[in-house]
Amino acid sequence: MANSIRRRDVITLAAGAAAAWPFVARAQQGEPMRRIGVLAGAGYEARIDAFKRGLAGLGWAEDRNIRFVERYATDSNEAVYAAYAAELARLAPDAIFVAFSSVLRAMRRASGDIPIVFAQVNDPVEQGFVSSLAHPGGNITGFAASEFGIVTKQLDLLKKLAPSLERVAFLYDQAQPAPGTWAGIEAAAPLLALTASKVSVRTAEEIERAIAALAREPNSGLLVSPGQVAFLHREMMAMLAIRHRLPAMYYSREFVESGGLGSYATDAIDGFRRAASYVDRILRGEKPRDLPVQLPTRFELVLNLRTAKAMGLDIPPNVLVLADEIIE
Repeated sequence: MANSIRRRDVITLAAGAAAAWPFVARAQQGEPMRRIGVLAGAGYEARIDAFKRGLAGLGWAEDRNIRFVERYATDSNEAVYAAYAAELARLAPDAIFVAFSSVLRAMRRASGDIPIVFAQVNDPVEQGFVSSLAHPGGNITGFAASEFGIVTKQLDLLKKLAPSLERVAFLYDQAQPAPGTWAGIEAAAPLLALTASKVSVRTAEEIERAIAALAREPNSGLLVSPGQVAFLHREMMAMLAIRHRLPAMYYSREFVESGGLGSYATDAIDGFRRAASYVDRILRGEKPRDLPVQLPTRFELVLNLRTAKAMGLDIPPNVLVLADEIIE
């Protein structure tokens, strides 16, 4: 197992437990049981646990005053998302929590007016999930996966990790095209003397072909956009990038833990934990349309030194000191 060095102390607030006590006391006195639907993908269990811990800190005790109805899709099949979404909608929970764009799209079609809170969704306005960040409208609100400016930092870090880089491919899930992110790449790449291209994927085979084609071009690198297809096949992506000596920057630390070179991204666990606050407010009577979509507040750089060594890369000291975590 890889050793990791944390560069940012994890702060826990004891006050959360104290604040939760009045709500727990009310639950013990017969507070009505509420139901929360959860729709996510395989591999998201740790993040959903963070969401549940967030609710617990706000006084929602599982099997005391709240119950979860959970569905996890094991692949990126739109039909599976639709079936699970329809099932959750029929059960008519008090609110539904979803993770990533594809399941949100399926849940929106099936939900009617059931309140929905999302986490890790890119460009929620561009994708038509909400009217605006400040005024979502409708029955959907939540916590965005990133902000457009993050891609500039990702490209800059990738160039620092591989100074000889001349071209970069933006690999994205066909179900999550992220036009705003691509626009940011087009603007930032020339400033770093990079030529940018984009490629959409739907399956593991398409990921493999895309990486092999990119590797045939010298001095190439890879920037991976959020998407369930990439997340499900992150170990394969990391292995292929190492095999082809293809520097890559990912959108989530899980890729680096699976052997990827580096990630600069939001702290996903923090985002899922914060999303609990919106479900709590909805359960207490507020409407999703009145809760503005939140942008991430914490970002982290994670680097894998073993992968860098395997690819023949020397990570510069000025990049190492920026890392929040280093996997050795």
